[in-house]
Amino acid sequence: MRDDGSDKLNAWCDYPQVDVPRAAQGLLAGLTLAVKDLFDVAGYKSGWGQPTRLATAEVATETQSVIQQMLDAGIEVKGKAQCEELCFSLTGINHHYGAPVNGAAPERVSGGSSSGSASLVSNGVVDVATGSDTGGSVRAPASYCGLIGLRPTHGRLALDHTMPLAGSYDVFGWFAKDAETYRKVGDVVLGDDASPTPLRRLIACPELDGLLLSDADYMAYAKGAERVEKHFDDEREFVSLPFGTVDGYWAFRIGQAYEAWRALGPWIEEHQPDLGPGVKDRFEFGREVSDDEHKRSVAMRLSMRTSLEDMIGDDGLLVFPTVPSCAPLKTEDHDTLQAFREQALQLLCLSGLSGLPQITLPLAEVYGAPLGVSLIGPRGSDKRLIAIAEEIFVG
Repeated sequence: MRDDGSDKLNAWCDYPQVDVPRAAQGLLAGLTLAVKDLFDVAGYKSGWGQPTRLATAEVATETQSVIQQMLDAGIEVKGKAQCEELCFSLTGINHHYGAPVNGAAPERVSGGSSSGSASLVSNGVVDVATGSDTGGSVRAPASYCGLIGLRPTHGRLALDHTMPLAGSYDVFGWFAKDAETYRKVGDVVLGDDASPTPLRRLIACPELDGLLLSDADYMAYAKGAERVEKHFDDEREFVSLPFGTVDGYWAFRIGQAYEAWRALGPWIEEHQPDLGPGVKDRFEFGREVSDDEHKRSVAMRLSMRTSLEDMIGDDGLLVFPTVPSCAPLKTEDHDTLQAFREQALQLLCLSGLSGLPQITLPLAEVYGAPLGVSLIGPRGSDKRLIAIAEEIFVG
């Protein structure tokens, strides 16, 4: 049992705690860290949210390099955080291990697949937690739990010693409650943006705002977007999204599933794990995607990436809802959760398809629960996005 009583959150992996070496001083000294259980930390297993994987996994002898950067800056690892099974879900309910507690809305899901990480930060147990984001696994939990979450520019942060899911989409991410802490981690792991160009143009697409589920969601989001708008000289410029949201969803879903089966399908076929509903369906879908279907989805993706980059340019910011509403209730049935997931992916897929960075900020509230407002910036503008977030919260 942990001294702080956080075991009751169902967010920690049930591993013996390890004293992970760290620097005595540094920018992150005094901060605590939970590590999502797909990243290796020397002395711990990586169970990937899957019991068969946990039973066959060896204790890691090396630490994932971005986490090592944090350790070298003085952060203290408090343990491994639970994740959804093979990180192929968005709800935060693991078929084998249950659901971590959302600290901002306990009756609602925490979101996934970085479910334990978001739970531990939102409940104030740790200052920082790592996540990964392939289809939304940092951004959705951050929105649900009232946290800041960045999906970095694809390829900006290393993914060594990390469970692969879909390599052309996978990125490293992290959670924090406040912008100052978030910026400190970014200063350690991101380095400087290649370009200093100020991000001055605020862009919005009615098609994305239209994916909000209700009038209440729209009113809540509008107030959050207004907080962003106050930090720019000009009002939002409304433009049409250069492709259909459903087309974007399918380009993403086919590409992700195809890559996921090729990354983890051999392990699944060898070990025959008991996969939970939803996760099993997604891997089976990926197994059936043909090479020709994948090639068509790649061509669609390249076209969409080009059109988004053209729209944003080198000084633009796309503002839109992170997800269609606040976190679903834990009591919702499977079909309702699946429908929410599919609508959410129409918003979440944009950053993955383009590789552009996206930050979600806890600027709205609806039905008594958080709702994130997102900004997508030009490629490589990660540090500038974090700086804008800090300005918004300070202002």
